[in-house]
Amino acid sequence: MNITFLSALTATAVATALLGAGDPAQAFSFGTNGIKFQEDTDVNFKFQESHGGYTSSFGIYSVKNSATSLISTLFSETKSSDNGGENEWKGSLGNTVLGSGSAVFTFLANQVYTLGLSSGGDGTVYSTSALNAGSQQAVFGAASPLWNALGKETTNFFQPAGQFTDGTGSLSNGGTLISFDDRGGGNDKDFQDFTVSAEAVPEPITMTGLALGFGGLVAARRRRASKTVA
Repeated sequence: MNITFLSALTATAVATALLGAGDPAQAFSFGTNGIKFQEDTDVNFKFQESHGGYTSSFGIYSVKNSATSLISTLFSETKSSDNGGENEWKGSLGNTVLGSGSAVFTFLANQVYTLGLSSGGDGTVYSTSALNAGSQQAVFGAASPLWNALGKETTNFFQPAGQFTDGTGSLSNGGTLISFDDRGGGNDKDFQDFTVSAEAVPEPITMTGLALGFGGLVAARRRRASKTVA
């Protein structure tokens, strides 16, 4: 086999292997059936906006034998909205939710989690429907209807909610949107009371793999060019 071609092929293979190791772990489940990863996985959550009348907080909960335990509160509202009911209870970053609006959480391998929204007198609702006695209180998905619903006071964008139950496909591909209904308004199921985005964080080795792979290909090409000149 041509040595130059072998060098290029080896470099490509190394880059491919490293890229595979650097990709974020594929979720076993990330949706209304629960959250569980096969490997330790960092996920970056970003607050988008809220449209609920309560002062709410969003957090990560562990799940064991159907019992939940709060592990980390990622975002908390300091008031129910930017300006009461005058703007239809809209809450934005820097006004209702303070801070950077971004938080990274490490999900440990093979442990079961859920996302939870704690709001006023209606208690806590979970992204895992089974923990709400089977009631779906959160939607997942990167589909444009979810993103387009931000800033709009209508339930039409989220119907039927049953189509938006799984965020695994987009978690490592641009991120998924997660939006809750807090059971306010008679549990109106508008799914816009508290909205965050989530995206898996790539491991640093990804860029190293790219550098090694491309470096090997460039070196092979230079050797081939020098032999041609000679």
